[in-house]
Amino acid sequence: MNKTIETDVLIIGGGVTGTGIARDLSLRGLQCILIDKSDLNAGASGGNHGLLHSGARYVSSDPKAAVECKNELEILKKNAGHCIDDTGGLFIAVKGDDEKYIAAFPGMCEKSGVYCKEIDVALAREMEPVLSKDMIAAYEVNDASINPFKLSIENMNDAVLRGSQFLSFSKVTGFKITNNSIEYATIINQNNGETFQIKARTYVNASGAWAGIIATMAGITINMVLSKGTLLVTSKRMTKRVINRLRKATDGDILVPGGVVSIIGTTSVRVESPDNIYPTINEVDHIINEGGKMVPALKTCRYIRAYSGARPLVSEGNNEDDRNVSRGFTLRDHKVDGVDNFITITGGKLSTYRLMAEKASDLVCWKHSIFSKCLTKDIPLPSTKSGEWSEPGMMATEPGMLSTEPVISKADNDPILCECEMVPQKAIDTLINSIQQSRGKPDLKAIGVRSRIGKGPCQGTFCSLRIFSHMYDSNVIQDHSDIIDLKLFLNERWKGEQSLLWDQALAQSSLKEMIHCGVFGLELTGNKNLI
Repeated sequence: MNKTIETDVLIIGGGVTGTGIARDLSLRGLQCILIDKSDLNAGASGGNHGLLHSGARYVSSDPKAAVECKNELEILKKNAGHCIDDTGGLFIAVKGDDEKYIAAFPGMCEKSGVYCKEIDVALAREMEPVLSKDMIAAYEVNDASINPFKLSIENMNDAVLRGSQFLSFSKVTGFKITNNSIEYATIINQNNGETFQIKARTYVNASGAWAGIIATMAGITINMVLSKGTLLVTSKRMTKRVINRLRKATDGDILVPGGVVSIIGTTSVRVESPDNIYPTINEVDHIINEGGKMVPALKTCRYIRAYSGARPLVSEGNNEDDRNVSRGFTLRDHKVDGVDNFITITGGKLSTYRLMAEKASDLVCWKHSIFSKCLTKDIPLPSTKSGEWSEPGMMATEPGMLSTEPVISKADNDPILCECEMVPQKAIDTLINSIQQSRGKPDLKAIGVRSRIGKGPCQGTFCSLRIFSHMYDSNVIQDHSDIIDLKLFLNERWKGEQSLLWDQALAQSSLKEMIHCGVFGLELTGNKNLI
């Protein structure tokens, strides 16, 4: 007989929305179990710009979303400041851009209550010297950069401290429905193949791009529109601020600084499935060409990685252009579909995750006859030890402290295992312990979700071997078959490199191949899961 776990609420999906719901409900006294078929931020929450929108991008296409972004930006800056780089932002137009849109922009911002201030183009170029000489207009906005990995980790850590649980690599395979309610969900542990059941009073579908698939298991149809967005990571930080193209939203028009790098994107390509999406060479060329019109240096700089995410949009009609589908979120009580204790929350944006979590939690509490108010507006999100090493470009100084200055670990017994991002051995041990507490498998991929390992210029060339060896020496891994984890980690890096193979990136990738395949004989092909 399968094991059954009981809880108040089962949340499906380990992105920012799911973890935000877990924290919100935990603050209201409900115990939750959050599961994900992979790990934290495996979907769109881990494949985005990391842009905390001021709302200015949506003042024309989606004024309601613009207002939501503006309001949430203020709340998150106050309550989750340790996850945010308050960069500020600029919207700039270049020769050839629609002058009617440029002229209407400040009025649209004012109508939505979104701050924008026109500045002289010479001043804008003084603020950001890499901006194009073809710039014809510039507006200052309140954009910021936010770390989605840290955001999810901190939300989940706080929920766990309040009695909730996180189970990684736990996939829903079906629901048992009795008398118009889900009696239990059947789950498979993807690490060992074991199945078990989770019995909850309420079930929350927060699985993002997979929301339609989960809903189908309960006999419900959600008209999902999946829009793939591709982004590129530069090897250095190009600007101090977020740079947006002053035009209707389209491809390659946002540059977001994050730590010591910058991220340029994105695209919008309709896809049928959120699984196995990856950047293409044509997308890379297109993004660089468009981004180069704002920042010419983007045409010649080094890129270290490309990646893609699938936007979970919900269509209410036949929209040919994915950018015309609302960026607002969808919250559905499936009582109207004949399943009383099941809700879906999907769509939306990283910037509005807290609001989405609040509204979903309000509905759950109503179903539980709990009438306490949302507390995430007022109670700051705590900073935890296991969240520190997800911070981009931050270097170790003293225990518990972070700095942007690269240093070598002062402790002789705490060697640096990832030199690109200065991650020491004790940080790896902290992360391994955190993964084990969530019943996950502490492999390189799981450590990579929770830290910056493999994300620097060498893309895992050296740190992968050092960390893998440390895990073996520490008896975290014992079986020779675990070498497949090293292959999978490097293959994930390769997915982001293969569309960027020119100049220095090609040399770095060739060095990695020579070390891992030539010296150690670690072939990265021959397995159906590898590219």
